[in-house]
Amino acid sequence: MTSGRVADAEYLLRNVVDALPAGELERKLGEGRPLRVKLGIDPTAPDIHLGHAVVLRKLREFQDLGHTVVLIVGDYTARVGDPSGRSTARPVLDSAEIDRNAKTFEQQAYTVLDPERTEVRRNGEWLDMQMEDLFRLAREATVAQLLARDDFSKRYSEGSAITILELLYPLLQGYDSVMVRADVELGGRDQLFNLLLARDIQERYGVPPQAAITMPILPGTDGVKRMSKSEGNYIGVTEPPAEIFGKAMSVPDDVMPLYYELLLDEPFDPEAPAVDSKRALARSLVTRFAGPGAAKEAEARFDQVHVKRDVPEDIDEVELPDEDPVHVPALLEGAFGISRSEARRLLSQGGVKVDGEVLSDADLDVPLDRLDGRVVQLGRRRFARFRRAS
Repeated sequence: MTSGRVADAEYLLRNVVDALPAGELERKLGEGRPLRVKLGIDPTAPDIHLGHAVVLRKLREFQDLGHTVVLIVGDYTARVGDPSGRSTARPVLDSAEIDRNAKTFEQQAYTVLDPERTEVRRNGEWLDMQMEDLFRLAREATVAQLLARDDFSKRYSEGSAITILELLYPLLQGYDSVMVRADVELGGRDQLFNLLLARDIQERYGVPPQAAITMPILPGTDGVKRMSKSEGNYIGVTEPPAEIFGKAMSVPDDVMPLYYELLLDEPFDPEAPAVDSKRALARSLVTRFAGPGAAKEAEARFDQVHVKRDVPEDIDEVELPDEDPVHVPALLEGAFGISRSEARRLLSQGGVKVDGEVLSDADLDVPLDRLDGRVVQLGRRRFARFRRAS
């Protein structure tokens, strides 16, 4: 392999967890052709957060070296639910919700990926298959092989339910690799079993097997659990700039080196004051997803709210609904673009204030007069002033 291909491999394998089989990526790069680099995403939620961005950034590195990213939007596998890292089966999603999420996810992926070198496919194209084809696929793995997987093994030993559908999931993911002729597949480190099984399935179908590359899992803003919208510890790539900046400032000190390694193109300085490192991270993230002007405004807003302890001057004014009392979850949904379930969660956690007074989960419906002309604060960084219709 030429020195250029060696350098490409070294560059691409920075900060990865697994690259298997050993030397396989280097061998494929040595073929001197653009590789097809696959990522499969099940659209179980509409928005991309920084946890997704870790893998997307690695895909972008492949693109920048001339390779093609094949983004599989799992409109069919989402109906099964990926069992990776799960102690129970995932809830079944409505097909309309999956379709909505898929469209949003695809759009947001281009905040990181180059559209010109991205091929987007939905696996419903081939997984809406004849029963005969499904039977053939189901013969490509044994129950013992699937139960050897850590999450299945643990659930089986505990006597927890495992559906036949869940056992099929790794096979369906592997069949995706067959149909797009993936040379490389990326995923989180919890995806290693699926990525390696896909190699076996590709060989059974006469397709050259892919290299499997896994990335570290980014902890959320709590510094403990993996970043997840369901955990409320996420930073969304399309959130308001002030929200991205403020959430980045809340990341615990001990996970900052990992954030720098996986999200920034600059080294972490352990000698720098923690607050300076966080500000640099926050500015960089807002600049990437919203532009340098937005980063400057977000930092000024953060200082006004958290350093000077002032309410921002430029907050939006929102018209109150023509009802009394006002249903607070619906009000927050309309004003801040969050779901009603998330609004109820924030109320229960004391995350909603009216002119500095904390609302509770008992305040689902409040008198109109209590909100008219008042500033509602959502979390630590989002504000709106509510007024009656004139």
